[in-house]
Amino acid sequence: MRTFTNTSLLGIAAVAAAVLLAGCGGGSGSKPAAAPKPSASSSNPATKFSIASVSGIGNVVVDGKGRTVYVLTSGSRKNVPCTDANGCTKLWPDLALPDGVSAATAGSGLKASLLGTKMMNGETYATYNGWLVYDYSGDSSPGDANGQGIKSFGGIWYVLDDSGNPVTSGGSGGGYGNSGGY
Repeated sequence: MRTFTNTSLLGIAAVAAAVLLAGCGGGSGSKPAAAPKPSASSSNPATKFSIASVSGIGNVVVDGKGRTVYVLTSGSRKNVPCTDANGCTKLWPDLALPDGVSAATAGSGLKASLLGTKMMNGETYATYNGWLVYDYSGDSSPGDANGQGIKSFGGIWYVLDDSGNPVTSGGSGGGYGNSGGY
């Protein structure tokens, strides 16, 4: 009868582990497999826009998840900066297109000719009638327009009508976040 010592059992276990690692591509020259890249699917709200009716406001532009989109205005100025650096996009998430997607698509009621893009800082963002569009973190479901008329980040936030113009009536009109002088 053959007996094994603890030392010989450890040696056998080490050889077995080395064989398993070599068989799995764990050698020193191998690279880890790249994680699959998320697809540019319609689950990204910036890939498709349409028109929906919002109570108290009317027909407005909504994103691919049916959430109301907003623009930041200041006087006659279009596209007041809303950036990560000033904290604006924490409250008003921007709608960047996913990698590999160069344009958003027009859904029900939306005028495709008004849908466009703007390239900034290496990312492509959806626009409607030239306006950069944003979601509002205070909206929890489709049909909400809790950001309408809010003064923050140097301007006033409004929804867009089907013609791509800010709807300046309806909404809270209260201040929120960085008032930017308001």
